[in-house]
Amino acid sequence: MSIACCLPVVECVYCLACTRWVWQRCLHTTGYDSETWGLASSGEFEPVPRLCRFILAVYEDDLETPQWAPPGGYGIEPRWVVRRRTPEHAQGRAPTYLLYVDHRHADVVLAVRGMDMAKESDYAVLLDNRIGQAGFDGGYVHNGLLKAAEWVLDAECDALRDLLATNPGYTLTFAGHSLGSGVAAMLALLAVRDRERLGGVERRRIRCFAMAPPRCMSLNLAVRYADVINSVILQDDFLPRTDIPLEDIIKSLFCLPCLLCGNCLIATCIPESVMLRDPRRLYAPGRLYHIVERKPFRCGRYPPAVRTAVPVDGRFEHIVLSCNAISDHAIIWIEREAQRAVNLMLEHERTMKAPENQRMDGETAATRDHNEEQQAALRRAVALGIADVKLPSTYGTFDENANPDESEASPVLLDSGRRRTVWNEWIARIFEKDESGQMVPRR
Repeated sequence: MSIACCLPVVECVYCLACTRWVWQRCLHTTGYDSETWGLASSGEFEPVPRLCRFILAVYEDDLETPQWAPPGGYGIEPRWVVRRRTPEHAQGRAPTYLLYVDHRHADVVLAVRGMDMAKESDYAVLLDNRIGQAGFDGGYVHNGLLKAAEWVLDAECDALRDLLATNPGYTLTFAGHSLGSGVAAMLALLAVRDRERLGGVERRRIRCFAMAPPRCMSLNLAVRYADVINSVILQDDFLPRTDIPLEDIIKSLFCLPCLLCGNCLIATCIPESVMLRDPRRLYAPGRLYHIVERKPFRCGRYPPAVRTAVPVDGRFEHIVLSCNAISDHAIIWIEREAQRAVNLMLEHERTMKAPENQRMDGETAATRDHNEEQQAALRRAVALGIADVKLPSTYGTFDENANPDESEASPVLLDSGRRRTVWNEWIARIFEKDESGQMVPRR
């Protein structure tokens, strides 16, 4: 075409696409990704720095004599550690993980470390995936991470069931960083699906905190399991924004310019709405917590603010050209900034001096807001045709689902069933049946 027209048409289009891509990335800052989100509360974000320290403890060979403990230590009692497994124990099928019972916080924790750059087995887990290869519960997940999580759950299922039976009321928490956060997210999916294997633990007692997670599940699953899985992302972290398959990144290290040029052409020619409707496209899992600590065109770090939401559109779709994209992925920085954020939240609450009953009302309101936010995200996903979910009535009184197991399996239907029960009790107090069977006001 260029020769026939005597003009470099293809070359001009290519240069314009690259220029547009670079211009957007240079002007776009990560603060824009979450500028419309709400602020997180200390109650919901408090476990994050503690779980980050648990993940850091997985790197230690001997917790009795730690070598890389952060200031204040890991907060772990070595006698409460159930076991620690390395890739040698797993025969290369899963990264190193730690099973720990946190009696201080009534929590059974399975923490998974991040990727070990010296272990070929971790690369094998990461590269074991193709688009649309692994389906799960009506969506798609990363195949290698799912297989690693299945191995861990098979190995630790009996231990987890015994620990939950021995400690009734304890929560079951999966936590991980980087590659380990993807395994932890898959573990949460499997635990919710196979709750009977864990002694019938309730869905509300299962949770996951994924620090700097990879894109490991489709948008359908990411929204539906937002009440269980929480992703924590520090400012400019590159991994949750990397929409290119991770195996292509590893294979293209020796041709990085080709990779960037191909990505900029795709971002220019394919609208985001089209990519959003692809059911095989993977995203960061669950509810997102974004720690923002830097501002555009300013130097230094500012007091961190934690924003949270269950977004459907604009779910960290922009790779940002930032000198902190790599350092923000480090678990050490995530732990530091998360702890700073929690301290600021607690200090603000002490300044406000809210009474205990008001704080409890605030936590209840936050839970209710989260449920409503997830329902709105589900409705948006259904409207886009990327999720097939039975949504409750807006009024909450016309839910025909009377199966308690189904209500337990879906938090959206659970709220509806509770409202229906309250409505029926209220009706029974006001009305009664007469001899003909008709409802009449009570005398």
